[in-house]
Amino acid sequence: MLIFVKRRTTMKIGVLGTGMVGETIATKLVALGHDVKMGARDAGNDKAKAWAEKAGQKASNGTFADAAAFGEIVFNCTAGTGSLEALKSAGEDNLRGKVLIDVANPLDFSKGMPPTLFTDSNDSLGERIQRAFPETKVVKTLNTVNCHVMVDPARVAGGDHDMFVSGNDAGAKGKVTEILRGWFGWKNVVDLGDITTARGTESYLMLWIRLWGALKTADFNLKLVK
Repeated sequence: MLIFVKRRTTMKIGVLGTGMVGETIATKLVALGHDVKMGARDAGNDKAKAWAEKAGQKASNGTFADAAAFGEIVFNCTAGTGSLEALKSAGEDNLRGKVLIDVANPLDFSKGMPPTLFTDSNDSLGERIQRAFPETKVVKTLNTVNCHVMVDPARVAGGDHDMFVSGNDAGAKGKVTEILRGWFGWKNVVDLGDITTARGTESYLMLWIRLWGALKTADFNLKLVK
């Protein structure tokens, strides 16, 4: 009996952001065989350079614009307060027509912990990004879990829990769902609807932070039952 194994297609991917989220996602993507360029404000960013040297031949670094131009798809892993500025630096032309996976949250730490949201109930960071870049296919996802759970959901209950996607473009959401399932190992992906539904997942961070404190761990997630 012949068994055919579908080969994973490798891609060029831009990851904007050098923090824990950006490093975790970029490292996972390189491990999967993709070519990944990490973008920062400055081409000589020490954290980005150190990551690229550690991650191997398929890893590189540059400016936000370099990473956005390089990627067939782009991850926004910047801090929410700086996301729009970072994406403007990345360049509208470099993002035009591409899927932008927005992982950022509108968290405001200016008054310490716990943070607040700098958006209100009638808006979201995902929507602000989509309005600023109307020709980019913004898909909000992965913003409801710790960075390690993003790329290894099995570390919580064997992976039997849920991730959400929000976005205006059905094809883009389908592609991101494939990425979540095929690359990162998510079993359950729930399409919430258009980009306005990002208001719900971003607002959930207020509860997520309290749960982190109560559970004494960031390795947890939601499981929908009905």
